[in-house]
Amino acid sequence: MPISESVTLGRSASGYAPQRSGIFDSLDVSATGLSAQRRKLNAIASNIANVDTTRTEEGGAYKRKRVMMIESPHLGRFRNILHAEQNRLSSTNQNHMPGGPEPTIDELLGSGVETAEIREEPIEPRLVYDPAHPDAREDGYVVYPDINVVTEMVDMISASRAYEANVTAMNASKEMITKALEI
Repeated sequence: MPISESVTLGRSASGYAPQRSGIFDSLDVSATGLSAQRRKLNAIASNIANVDTTRTEEGGAYKRKRVMMIESPHLGRFRNILHAEQNRLSSTNQNHMPGGPEPTIDELLGSGVETAEIREEPIEPRLVYDPAHPDAREDGYVVYPDINVVTEMVDMISASRAYEANVTAMNASKEMITKALEI
């Protein structure tokens, strides 16, 4: 199938009727995006602030923090649907691996994002020869975190743009809700 063609994944004869609050679903999804991007920006700011930290409470140099995000599990079944479709399509005989029931439209829509965890990156520290530094080892080298400020700035711009996109989506939803109330 050419990439330019769209595929209808689900259709409801009575129109879309979500099982949750309905009109506020898009606000909920965007709010989870705002929250996740805020956490990402906080981690990036911490990385930049600690670029030269040689001593932490745990001992040793600061370790770069990275936010891991996942689709919200309470409604997010995209992975399950994708896996089922891959299994159905990979079968060589339709009777060999019959497909299950068609997914509902609620199952096809996203439900937001969650911060799964904040990881410390297991990267090698940067060694700088400075025997006069108070944290210098016996050989005169100081252990610094290997944090690339340019990479952090690129990540910060990306998170900032994603945050702005979620704000724009929320404003569009708010405007649609306001227009619906004017009817």
